[in-house]
Amino acid sequence: MKALLQGIGGVRALAAALLVCVLGVGSRAQQAGQTVETPRFDVVSIKPNTSRTNMVMMGVQAGGRFTATNVTLRNLITNAYRLQPFQLVGGPNWLASDRFDILAKTPEGAGDAFSFQQTGQEPSAGQLMLRAMLADRFKFQAHMETRELPIYSLVLARGDGKLGPKLTRSTTDCAALSAAARGRPGGPPPMPAPGQPMVCGMRIGPGNISAGGTPLAQVATSLANFVGRTIVDRTGLSGNFDFELTYTPDQMPARAPGTPADQPVVANGVAIDPNGPSIFTAIQEQLGLKLESTKGPVEVLVVDSVEHPTED
Repeated sequence: MKALLQGIGGVRALAAALLVCVLGVGSRAQQAGQTVETPRFDVVSIKPNTSRTNMVMMGVQAGGRFTATNVTLRNLITNAYRLQPFQLVGGPNWLASDRFDILAKTPEGAGDAFSFQQTGQEPSAGQLMLRAMLADRFKFQAHMETRELPIYSLVLARGDGKLGPKLTRSTTDCAALSAAARGRPGGPPPMPAPGQPMVCGMRIGPGNISAGGTPLAQVATSLANFVGRTIVDRTGLSGNFDFELTYTPDQMPARAPGTPADQPVVANGVAIDPNGPSIFTAIQEQLGLKLESTKGPVEVLVVDSVEHPTED
């Protein structure tokens, strides 16, 4: 499955830039003075999921077929608008409790090029299709607001500016590696095995975050998913970094069926220490950084109206 976004238990969907606009998605959008058709799914099937499991999956299969299993409407909205969970405000309680299975067919010709991955500030075609589906089938309407809310500042923990043992400046030219991978027979090399450091990019799992060739502003954005607030990079450090962060999550993943109680919990091939440091302590001890609580402007999406979808 391509462009897989998977959340297990307390693992949240990643978030990034927001569009400051009214978010009731219509069938057309204005661009450069021209009327442009908004991308839409050809066919959408939505059914309730009553499995009572914690596994959530969303992705695009070969041929451009979008599937979502056991998703809440909050899952769909945060992925469609690239929000962190705390940036979605209002709406009925069932947004986070009722679960759905969705199968949708992308337009003819979208095929394998179709993606839900956003590469810049503008939403991807997949995100626009999700937004149109939310408006059409859930009657979803919302708007953006800027609110003064608690945030964290990511700052240096030591007065002498020394970094922690798990945070080092990157010496890898990730742009050159990416260019070489595009021309490599058979496609790019496989991801490093679980527990192995990332050379370029970021891998996030329960209790473990590994990154290579990554700016600290991106680190701050990723960490925000696990502390429930926006994080602003105020370290003053430029350039790219490699780091490995290991901590004990607030909600431990469930053990695999048949795993003895005296064995460690393993998620994505990495053992999690139930007695390890909190993410706040780990950031300070391992990275030499710390999170300072303050207040600042935060973009939030306020739900105006929404309805249960009719079954197919």
